[in-house]
Amino acid sequence: MRRLAAVLSGIPLFLAIHCKPWGMIPVGVSIASLATVLLFAALCFLRAKQRLESVRSAFSALGNAALIAFLASAVLSGTVWIGLAFRMLPEEWKPWLLGVGVCVLLEAVVFWFGILTVYATSVQLGIGLRILGVAFGMIPVANLIVLILLIHTVDRELKVKAEKNAVNRARADLRVCATRYPILLVHGVFFRDSRYFNYWGRIPAELERNGAKIYYGNHQSALSVADSGEEIAARIREIIKETGCEKLHVIAHSKGGLDCRWALAHCNVAPYVASLTTINTPHRGCEFADYLLARAPKKMRNGVAAAYRRALLCFGEENPDFLAAVGDLTAERCRVLDAEMPLPDDVICQSVGSVLSKATGGQFPLNFSYHLVKYFDGPNDGLVGESSLRWGNRYILLTTTAKRGISHGDVIDLNRKDLPDFDAREFYVQLVSELRENGG
Repeated sequence: MRRLAAVLSGIPLFLAIHCKPWGMIPVGVSIASLATVLLFAALCFLRAKQRLESVRSAFSALGNAALIAFLASAVLSGTVWIGLAFRMLPEEWKPWLLGVGVCVLLEAVVFWFGILTVYATSVQLGIGLRILGVAFGMIPVANLIVLILLIHTVDRELKVKAEKNAVNRARADLRVCATRYPILLVHGVFFRDSRYFNYWGRIPAELERNGAKIYYGNHQSALSVADSGEEIAARIREIIKETGCEKLHVIAHSKGGLDCRWALAHCNVAPYVASLTTINTPHRGCEFADYLLARAPKKMRNGVAAAYRRALLCFGEENPDFLAAVGDLTAERCRVLDAEMPLPDDVICQSVGSVLSKATGGQFPLNFSYHLVKYFDGPNDGLVGESSLRWGNRYILLTTTAKRGISHGDVIDLNRKDLPDFDAREFYVQLVSELRENGG
């Protein structure tokens, strides 16, 4: 439908080759072409809104449709006006120039509407592709290549969105994530739970859409494992008291997994936890952290810690402790912690891990840390070695046939990227669905 409408928007221009007098015919043809584009865009918007269930996604589809229409009609229009030049010039240069001017103006309206709309609404374009579009926007040929790349990226995003909606509509009545106990999501180090930016990306919304009840740890970003464990334990008791539920399912990422293990082992909250699933948690620490702390001058370490503390105090944290948090992630310290945090009785304990296949698969700064971690810890997710991820009665190693692999951030949908061979949202739906099937 889109390609057909895009082609139709340029067909009237071909008719101008056989029309006389030339005069205002080209102008009328250009206006007709624009009207076709606008009609097509309106139909595309209405269809997209119904299929994508989101005004934002519908506008993204509308903008992408405008770019497709622009690309097709611009190529056709350019061909036509070059052909007309041989028949009209030099005698009838005024109507030719007028027609070209009107056509360029109308094409510009369609292009800028499309590009601004997808820039404002698309998630998958990211900063890199947006910058690429600006950088090559005025370079002939290169700008067309980049435009095709932008169109392809947005088109794939919309297809994934439509497929997700179709799957969720088909299983809406099943409420596959409606577990007996609520879900508590626990973030990792150097992040906080925020109402403006969800650490877990699009995962919580997907779980809730399928029946889950979600809560967050709301603990500070950087403390020792013991101190963070105390905060998590207090949060568990708070949720139990507020909701009256008997237990919680806890899903914790990165250092959050160690924090939760401490809470269960030392804070008397194990009876309130039905399951603990750790996601890419360094259960045996990170050898590269030992190296960095040993080699970094004391003045530098204290300076970084002081700067971090000042910054986080401005965001409302009570007592952020950068060095305590990092110190508990070393391999030396984790060997001690692991011995002090045995598997709790009557709690389902499982772990999930992933690895990157190459450094470029990770977003900044994981693409920089990957090789350092690989040197000390072997295959890794950009921060944690795969050998450190296994814990509990069950271990799930996430793999992909794609060359990039799955990073420390990908596994929690931190970057909101649609990966070609790993759907983070669906993985968590299946994970929670299993908890539900096991009686929780």
